[in-house]
Amino acid sequence: MKSVLDWEPQPPYTAEQLVEVLRILRDPENGCPWDKVQTHASIRKNFLEETCEVLEAIDADDPDMMREELGDVLMQVAFHAVMEEERGRFTFEDVCRAVCEKLVFRHPNIFASSAAENAGINSWDALKNKEKGRTTLSDELDTVPATLPALMRAQKLQKRAARSGGARPDKAEAQQALQTAVAHWNETSSAEAAGRLLFAAADAMRLAGVDAEEALTFASKSFCAEQKTQSGTQVQGPAPIEKQTVREN
Repeated sequence: MKSVLDWEPQPPYTAEQLVEVLRILRDPENGCPWDKVQTHASIRKNFLEETCEVLEAIDADDPDMMREELGDVLMQVAFHAVMEEERGRFTFEDVCRAVCEKLVFRHPNIFASSAAENAGINSWDALKNKEKGRTTLSDELDTVPATLPALMRAQKLQKRAARSGGARPDKAEAQQALQTAVAHWNETSSAEAAGRLLFAAADAMRLAGVDAEEALTFASKSFCAEQKTQSGTQVQGPAPIEKQTVREN
């Protein structure tokens, strides 16, 4: 029978102790059977799930829930960093150093070292482009993660294109494009038309100062609340196979 390790972190608890706990769990011989075999890919979805739970805690303004879920996200960061430490590519300390250096670099209005290095550059976006070596619109568009939620990604692409004159410049033009997309959807009801409609709606919202992703999130929450409060509503069985158009998971 495997012996139990006689060690535990002591208060005040630190990020370094968290990393040490994960190193122990990942030990090839004495570590946890589950933790030691995980890879970046195998726990990829866990990162997304934990992040979503943080957002739920923020929306609920629940400090206890927020503290717990932020800890779970921090654990995910440390978990991935320990995997990279094992491969000799970088450590958790490297992650912390990089983000500290980034914050200093992007705040020349606060830190003297950044002010000297970035004299004459006052825009946050310009600082990011300099830091990442982005010089063209293509560079900017290519660095918008494809894994972002679709509405969020659409607005980020539109915003970056707008800075280079590649997007609709005013609300009136965006509204006209939205009306055209609605008409096309009414004519065809195709997936392509639906995509163009959503993209045009996201652009119109962007120019109106509305975050499309958050707007749809809160609309979905309102829908759920309305459905729950309707009295006498019965849960219906599934539609006949030939009438089903969208598969529900």
